Formats: sequence, structure tokens, C-alpha cells
Amino acid sequence: MSERSDHYKERVHEGIHSYYLQLFLAAAGIPVGAAAGLAAGIFGIGTDMIAEFRSGREMYLLPFLAAGGLLIVFLYSRFGGVCKKGMNLVFEVGLGTEHQIPLRIVPLAVCATWISHICGASVGREGVAVIIGAAIAHPVSRRLRIPAASRIFLITGMVAGFSGLFGTPFAAIFFGLEVLAAGSLEYRAMLPSITAAVTADAVTKRMGLARFEYALVPAAEAASFSAAWKIAVLGLLFGSVGLIFSYCMKHGHRIIDRLFPNPYKRIAVLGALLSVLMLLCWNGRYSGTGSNLIAAAFSGGQVYWWDWLLKILFSAVCLCAGFMGGELMPIFSAGASVGVLLGPLFGLGADFAGALGFVAVFASATRTFLAPVFVGAELFGFENMPYFFIVCAVSYFFNAEGPIYLLQRTFTVRGETADT
Repeated sequence: MSERSDHYKERVHEGIHSYYLQLFLAAAGIPVGAAAGLAAGIFGIGTDMIAEFRSGREMYLLPFLAAGGLLIVFLYSRFGGVCKKGMNLVFEVGLGTEHQIPLRIVPLAVCATWISHICGASVGREGVAVIIGAAIAHPVSRRLRIPAASRIFLITGMVAGFSGLFGTPFAAIFFGLEVLAAGSLEYRAMLPSITAAVTADAVTKRMGLARFEYALVPAAEAASFSAAWKIAVLGLLFGSVGLIFSYCMKHGHRIIDRLFPNPYKRIAVLGALLSVLMLLCWNGRYSGTGSNLIAAAFSGGQVYWWDWLLKILFSAVCLCAGFMGGELMPIFSAGASVGVLLGPLFGLGADFAGALGFVAVFASATRTFLAPVFVGAELFGFENMPYFFIVCAVSYFFNAEGPIYLLQRTFTVRGETADT
């Protein structure tokens, strides 16, 4: 009887300890979210100002792409160290092969991204926000004797950076929980991720960071059984777009690194080539994040059938060459562009199909599922979640090439993990 009583007391003690630990983690997410949100807000506002300045001046700025690239390589060669790995460093810390993210990665990544955007590189910006959040939050874990503290605070920081920049806290939470290992959710980081995401979103909203939202009203036919099959077929097509992006990123890195092992020569030659090609292609239509293509897709503007493909190709080459930014905005723009073209062919509204492509290509290219569904819900309306669920479910499983993140691990059907 005494042994049973002692065992019961021990379990109660462990439960109380776990309860207080979760409360502590939830509370710790608030300052992490505030700090990461402030940094992401400054970065995002600066990027928006650069985009506004560059708009209409591509003819004068794109010729400096190679020079800007050389400056980026110099900064990372002189001050970078392990920071040269960028997003891969975040994954390595999450997987335990590296143990810290130097704080100098924040100014380096921000400056390199701003240089890339000023000169018109076809890159996004969310990768830097995730790096900023991870770099700010991860050092906190070294001061705490908590199981899995390193991974928990890394994810919390990633979530805060994503939420602060995009203003989609639900999507940010699930992106952080599932991106390190496709097919698995890191529930230990759930509570601090929630408080960090909400706090970061509130901070950047208070700062006045611009947000993208679109009031999507799908046609009544979208709720029919036949439309569900159309959406599923579209999921296959969007999945193939994500596969193409993943293929270009994975093999582009390998080919470009083999052709140009010297980083200075690599970014100088490719920067000069990209300048010429992007100027020839409608005076820089495919430079920057791709927000111009997203705006055209949802405002009835001109969308060409080749927009999605050229945006993918230019973005992949820019990122593989060494320009800094991110992949998600180019992915969103490619998905929206192909969606508005395919929608009428399936008897669906152009803007409705554009929203489906927006989230489904994200699901395919990153091998995340819940995050794209909630991106769609938060940007286009929660009433449309069933449609996003269907298209993302199909698109997620269609990309056999693997995700754009080279170090992301995938859980197999047997529960094992494998490097992708």
C-alpha cells in the first residue's frame, strides 16, 4: 500500500511540475514574440520601403545586381562564419548538428536581403524573418535546464518571425511545428509558439506593417461534389508546380556550385546574366518578391501563362547564386498566377482558383500541410478552409522531389526519419 501511495504522489508531483513548466514556457513566449516581432516589423517595413522605391526604377537598378551580389558575398565572407548557411543553419540547430545561431546573423541577413531587393533580385523575405526570430529566441534556451529547450525556443522564434512578418499567427504556429520534420508536429513547443505568434502579430500590427488580405467569395458551385473533384485535380497540378520549384532549388544548387565554386565569380556572372534577362522580360516584371504578380492575380490585372514558370526560374537562380531573401513570396506569386489561369478551365472563379494555387503550391514546395491551410484561412477567410484542406492535402503528397528546404527531415510510414 505504501509503495502504491508513493507512486501516486510521484505522479502527482510530476504532473504539477509539468503544469508549471508549461505555464513558464507560455509566459516566455511573450517577450520572445515581442522582440522577434519588433525586429521582423523593422525588417518588413524597410523591405516595403525598398520595394516602393524600386517600383518603376528597375531599368536603373537591375544593372547593379552583380555589384550588389558581390557586396553580399563580401559581407558574409568577412563577418559571416557559420552564418553563411542561412536557413540551413536554423535546420542544423533544430536537428542538433549545430548548437547555436550567432546573433550577428540578424544584421547580416537583413542587410543582404535589403541589398538583394534594392538591386531587384527575384527573392522573398520570409526566410529572413524566420532566421531573425530563431536567432533572437534560441539563446534563451542555453540559460534554461529544460528538456528539449533548444528545439522548443528555436521553433518559438521561427513562429514569432513568421507571424510578425505575414500577420498570420495560426499559420505561423503550424509552420514552426511541422517544418523541421515533415509528417511530425513538435507539440512540446505549442504553448510558447501560441503566445509568441499572437504577441509578434500584435507588435507588427501596431507598427503599421502592411498586410495582404483578400475577401474571397467563391461561387456557389464550389460547394458541390463535382467541384470537390475539380479542386482535387487542381491540387495535382499545383503540386506539380511545387515539385518544379523544389527540383530547381535542389538541383540548381548542385549545378551552380559545381560550375562556379568561387562565390564571388558565381554571383558576379549570374548577377550580370540575371540583370540582362530580367530587363528583357518585361522590364523587371519578375524582380522582387512577386507581390506585383499577386496583385495582378487578385485585381483582374494582366497575368500571362508563363508568369509562374519564369518567376520560379528567376527565383531559383537568384537564391542558388547567393542572393538573400526567401522562397515563400515567389511561391505564393507563382501559385496565384497559375491558379487564375487554370480556374476558368475548370469552371471555377479565377480569384478562387488563384487562392487555391496560392496555398497549394506552398504546401507542395515546403512539404507542410496545416500551415498552408491556415494561411489560406487567415488571408482569404475561414469559411473557405474546406477547399484549402482538399487542395493542400492532394498537393502535399504529390511532390515526390522533396521540399525546398534541403535539410528538412521526413517521417516515413514506419515512423522513421530520413534526410530529404
